Amino acid sequence: MRRTRGVVIFERPGGGVLRIADHVLALVAPYRQHDRFAPEAGGVLLGRIVIERPDVTVETLTIPSPDDRRSRFAFFRARKPTQAAINAAWQASGGTQNYLGEWHTHPEDHPTPSWVDQRNWQRIARDARFEQDALFFLIAGRVSLAAWEVQRGGGPAVRLAVRETDNDD
Repeated sequence: MRRTRGVVIFERPGGGVLRIADHVLALVAPYRQHDRFAPEAGGVLLGRIVIERPDVTVETLTIPSPDDRRSRFAFFRARKPTQAAINAAWQASGGTQNYLGEWHTHPEDHPTPSWVDQRNWQRIARDARFEQDALFFLIAGRVSLAAWEVQRGGGPAVRLAVRETDNDD
């Protein structure tokens, strides 16, 4: 990951970037599976779509709720508390903060999506209601974080490259 002024920037394959501020990643840090018995964790990504460009900014995320089901190698997000958090973010932002996708952890240093992850991402991109042309999926490993994009309709997950330049946006 390349960090620019406290932001991790991923290049989107069709142009534009996905920005994630360090304060958002700090919410994920306590859930990374460093302990060999730590369960997976996850939630949803919330943020804004830049109208003038194909850029997306993750501004916050939800953390696991007591209603979620968690095990060492699986995470099942409870719908009701998550939808309530999405609705609250939408209301509090005056309709500008959107559901952008999902995040979860893996008990590996450098995460790769499982077949189950990829199938689930395609289902979400096909069935969920969302404003933008794609959804984003983050997996936090013990050492690194990786991001994928899935187009509306549920195409294949495309891994996002970390930005190679230090240019300001």
